[in-house]
Amino acid sequence: MTTETLAAGAHMAKETAEARDVFCKTALQSAEVSALKGAKAIYTIARGSSDAAANILSYEFMRELRIPMTSLPPSVFSLGAGVGMDGNAVMVISQSGASDDLVLSTKGAIASGASVVALTNQPNSAVEAASDVTVPIGAGEELAVPATKTVIGSVAAGMSILSALLPDYAARTKASVEALQSAQTTHPRNSDLRAALLRAQSVYVIGRDTGFGAAVEVALKLKECCALHAEAYSSSEVLHGPLQLATNPLMVLLLDTGLETTQESLDQAEERFKAVGCDVHRIRPSDVGVSGVTPAAAAALLLNFMYTAIHETALALGLNPDTPSTLKKVTQTK
Repeated sequence: MTTETLAAGAHMAKETAEARDVFCKTALQSAEVSALKGAKAIYTIARGSSDAAANILSYEFMRELRIPMTSLPPSVFSLGAGVGMDGNAVMVISQSGASDDLVLSTKGAIASGASVVALTNQPNSAVEAASDVTVPIGAGEELAVPATKTVIGSVAAGMSILSALLPDYAARTKASVEALQSAQTTHPRNSDLRAALLRAQSVYVIGRDTGFGAAVEVALKLKECCALHAEAYSSSEVLHGPLQLATNPLMVLLLDTGLETTQESLDQAEERFKAVGCDVHRIRPSDVGVSGVTPAAAAALLLNFMYTAIHETALALGLNPDTPSTLKKVTQTK
């Protein structure tokens, strides 16, 4: 019997390549949404990349449902006595469904009066068992420590929930899937992005609306895979105190979903950072001919672009993005 030795980054490369198909399949699934109907507000509970996906979804849900949706730290329930949740719903996002703090949060939220829907990738997980309803992420096995296809799948799972609640959104989701099915998922300026990341000492990743959630995830991946200092900002916030850091060498990456209402803010940020000499890069779905997709779908495509660039950057730095030395696939916290 022989043991196959895989090249560094082989899992992340494979899983990034599978992400679009995961998105298309999961976004079109029939989701059970009874736990969310009639909710006065929705709270998300997640950590790491799952929390970035929750951030993306919160903008999409609030725009479509016109009710508040925001994050709660798991420690409110895992370490504390919880908060009153009557009339509200909770969305727990966990790729593994195994983290103790998320299991405790799920049970605590229900005990406090909330209905809980879980977005998980592992069938029959502890989080699923504790929840009222589960919507599968549907990404299949993910072996690289940094999550890729499960993050994009989480965004798609959230879109399937909105589709079940809103027929008009279902039509837009279907159109978004059709647009992404034929789009390339490597950015045409991928080599430029990789070169910029390789020479960068610090990176600002900037977005607005669902693009900000994508920025949070990209900044996390740059830290995880490339050991590169990166911070995520909304384009509406970065021109305050954080702009001063641009007096030092700084790469600025703007993630533009194409949403019309965010253009002025992103344009202003791009102009200001260029004016002080930063290495500025802006990417959009329209760079590969994609338009008319939902902001969440646009964010998912931007993530797909950047996962490829980050994977290649890590390899060029001599790192194995599949197995960052200090990280594990499932992190147990409370």
